[in-house]
Amino acid sequence: MVPALVVACGFLIGTFPTARLVARRSGRDVTAEGSGNPGATNVYRIAGPGPGLVVFAGDVVKGALPAAAGLLVGGHRLALAAGAAAVVGHCFPPQRRLRGGRGVATSVGLVAVVDPPVVAITAVLWFLVVRLSRRASPASLASALAAPVLAAALGRDATEVAGFALVAALVLVRHASNLGRLARGREGLLGPGRPGTWFEIEPGP
Repeated sequence: MVPALVVACGFLIGTFPTARLVARRSGRDVTAEGSGNPGATNVYRIAGPGPGLVVFAGDVVKGALPAAAGLLVGGHRLALAAGAAAVVGHCFPPQRRLRGGRGVATSVGLVAVVDPPVVAITAVLWFLVVRLSRRASPASLASALAAPVLAAALGRDATEVAGFALVAALVLVRHASNLGRLARGREGLLGPGRPGTWFEIEPGP
């Protein structure tokens, strides 16, 4: 019963509407402005760097707390399960008709607790891809997909590799619209725009 309770609490923590609350304090509606995604990148675009960083930190905590609780109560596997449940809750909150975020920051919290070296390497990768592409989505996808590969390369057990792979798959699915915009050359740049606007670029030649 205790492991099931930890996982259930992880899911509930994941549903906490960090982006909506922070954006509202800035006089913005994150679900109606920008990309409409309730995540740190969209809050950054519509409300500025400060609110965006607050949302990112809050969403990281949403993944880290359940994972840490699972680690203390039941060890490595329960940490993975509880953290993954938080990611699912963040992506598919029942109280918002399953319309949640992309799961990136919450996944960072999970990986940070379960395997700090992996999250450190993926963080460096994220910054490199952002610097090259000036976009958050390819950086987020590269980091998420790299996590299970790095875990395998570092000789982690199969449970961790599989857990990271499942979370990466969820992050990939949640970025379907971003992938479409990337393919059309219209994905938003990472940077605050004018209030209420969504940065897009015209397709290249």
